[in-house]
Amino acid sequence: MTQSLVAVLFGDPFAAMNTIGLVAFALVGASKAIREEFDLLGIVIVGLAMAFAGGATRDLLVARVPLALQSPIEIWLGLLGVALAIGLNVVLSAPETHPVTLVSDAVGLAAFATAGAIVATEAGVSVFGVVAIATINAVGGGAFADILLDRAPFILFEDFYASCAVLGGGAYWAVGTLGASPGTAAAACAVVTAGSRLAAVAYGWNLPTAQNLDPKRE
Repeated sequence: MTQSLVAVLFGDPFAAMNTIGLVAFALVGASKAIREEFDLLGIVIVGLAMAFAGGATRDLLVARVPLALQSPIEIWLGLLGVALAIGLNVVLSAPETHPVTLVSDAVGLAAFATAGAIVATEAGVSVFGVVAIATINAVGGGAFADILLDRAPFILFEDFYASCAVLGGGAYWAVGTLGASPGTAAAACAVVTAGSRLAAVAYGWNLPTAQNLDPKRE
């Protein structure tokens, strides 16, 4: 058990990104459930759903058993994120909008986009596959959590969110194609994804809607 944990924390880029993503997204998902006044079981379910749904979809797309079903460490990392969310709720009045949660969301997005890009590249898919799987890994959990919260998935609205994962996945492929090491490509993906997301939050970036493109509307 201890050796497995060391491998996760200090192993390859995928292990590091997956670890960060699990804790960060479990924290964010649990914070959303706390805001909706779910009970403790509901908080755990939403937190773990946000942490694992994207990665499970990623693994199914590349025909492998989801990691969450292979290692108990994955579940413990998710539960750690849930526990952190509950702790933040005790000390903060609005943890879901606190900078800690917003930064955790950006970090989780970046980590899972990177993990997805690594898995897709190892599976030998096309550039579209790399970007698509990176994006699915990054935003799939959040979309599933929103469904459990009985609201339209956040990624379908105009906020600049899933687009950050698309940019990150593209950066991973581009840097790797130029001959850089997998670690360098992973770093590029994480920086582009997290950087663009944090900039979007800071500057209020949004994608246009169809209504914005209609010249008859003011």
